[in-house]
Amino acid sequence: MPDTWGARGLSPAGWDGRAQAGRTACARRAACTGARACTAAGARPPGMGGGYPSGVSSEQNPTTPDDTAVEPRPGRLTAAAALAALEGAALAVGGVAMLVVGMTGDADDRRSAVTGGVTLIVLALLPLLAARGLFLRRGWSRGPAVITQILALPVAYNLLQADSIAIPGGIALAVVAVTALVLLVNPVTTRALGIRAPGEAGEPK
Repeated sequence: MPDTWGARGLSPAGWDGRAQAGRTACARRAACTGARACTAAGARPPGMGGGYPSGVSSEQNPTTPDDTAVEPRPGRLTAAAALAALEGAALAVGGVAMLVVGMTGDADDRRSAVTGGVTLIVLALLPLLAARGLFLRRGWSRGPAVITQILALPVAYNLLQADSIAIPGGIALAVVAVTALVLLVNPVTTRALGIRAPGEAGEPK
């Protein structure tokens, strides 16, 4: 190869320098070609800055754990739902018992027993629906639950004025009704149900 280099007027060192320059030029052309291809495809070429334009975020809908977390159900709300469900279950059981006694008793008392049993079963739907709504944190459920407790208080009073056998039932019903009313009007319960006081109507959540 020395003769060839001499014929071309190049030394070995000069030939190596020209080869290195050629490889550098090829690498630059390849880099430019790749950058144009990335730009045409909408991607960011390698080596360029990783920032986003002003007003554009890497996440379209950024969320935080506080935004997605659901607050736990307050214990007062759970207790109120349990008391309403207990009242509804007691009314339903009493209605079924009256129906059974009426069907197996005398014919004269059958009509009144059936009427009383059906009435108790229908009345049991109100506290049962209210209990379900309270458990699911529905705002509409507090109204039926409060009405149930208000209606239970006169019944408890009548039981207390009756024979000694009904007095324990009257005491238990009065305690349940008063306790449920206190729980239903508690601010923690109203906030959990999404009910706002009149003064808080204009305040943001």
